[in-house]
Amino acid sequence: MIDFRYHLVSIIAVFLALTVGLALGTTMLQDPLLNTLQSETADLRGQTEELRNERDVADKVNAGADEMAEAMSKDVLSDLLTGLGVVVVSAPGADEEMIEALNGRVEEAGGEVVGRVQISETFLKAGNATFVDELTMQIAREPDDLTGSPYEKAGAEIGRALAVPKKGEDTGTEEGTGSSSEADDASGETGREGEGETVDDAPTDGGEGDGENGGDEDGDHDREAVLEAFSESGLIKVEDDPAGAADALIVVAPAAGASRDGDEPESSNAVLAAITTALHKKVDATAVAGDGPSGRGHGLLAQARSQEAPFATVDTAGRPMGQVVTILALAENLEKKGRAYGIGEGVHGFLPDPLPERREDDDSSAPEAPDTRPSENGSDDARRAVQDEE
Repeated sequence: MIDFRYHLVSIIAVFLALTVGLALGTTMLQDPLLNTLQSETADLRGQTEELRNERDVADKVNAGADEMAEAMSKDVLSDLLTGLGVVVVSAPGADEEMIEALNGRVEEAGGEVVGRVQISETFLKAGNATFVDELTMQIAREPDDLTGSPYEKAGAEIGRALAVPKKGEDTGTEEGTGSSSEADDASGETGREGEGETVDDAPTDGGEGDGENGGDEDGDHDREAVLEAFSESGLIKVEDDPAGAADALIVVAPAAGASRDGDEPESSNAVLAAITTALHKKVDATAVAGDGPSGRGHGLLAQARSQEAPFATVDTAGRPMGQVVTILALAENLEKKGRAYGIGEGVHGFLPDPLPERREDDDSSAPEAPDTRPSENGSDDARRAVQDEE
């Protein structure tokens, strides 16, 4: 039978083993462990210092690239958008400084910012889809032709109201507005192409005034009225007079960290992507400008790129060099399918290569008329010719 002394010896042995273990751990193992930790800490400090130096170098390189972009932007962008009207479409939370900078780049390229359309938070809320759809169907000239989601329908109708009428399009824009095609029939009367109607058939009340305001002669579709309806409903805000004046669009994505009410950024960016795609179908040349975060995760540019959008995207527009690239991408999209540029995943490159060709005014491309005026020294020239023959 085990007595009390046996238990006492066992307890003493256990405590003695613990004491010996603690003594060994604090003496023999202490120095190697501390040396290992100190070595790893020193390595981490060295890596941190290297990364900090690399960051400083990258910042200096970026600053230099921005200075070069500022110095060379006029030469690089000259005449890329000559004679074109550009409408800036801004998403909720878009950076106002980026918008102002892009406006300046458009002017450097020979274009003109003819207006701005601000998309509201109300437009992007999923709960307002039914309202957006009903409003669009009420004001659409041909509602049966609209397809897709409510946002795609609304985007298509807004794009149609912004776009410069194309040659052969049934817009009814008055002759002489600079937006419609000009067709003279055999009798010398000018009418709308494809309808056989002449100016004499147009209503006399409003006449050219309707054409200047972007409305149709027959009153079936008034571009300004469409934009006004969306504006009065709180879906967009319109500045200046962009109706029927957009040859190209610049869509500015939400800035990183911008506070946005309502739905999650993923959902609202998906709606923005759908609206932008619909706008692009009506206004062919479109570039979406954003910062780095917009090209990652669920950002607007990232979602557009994942869907292989036909318009151009640039994720470096927060810097001067990226703003120059945005105009280059927009000019390229005038002739080709839009590509992704910048530094994000899936980009085609940092900028278009080769660079887009410059545009020329019609007047500058016309051959010069021969000078038929008589020379001031005509008589002297004739006399010299006679003397030479003699």
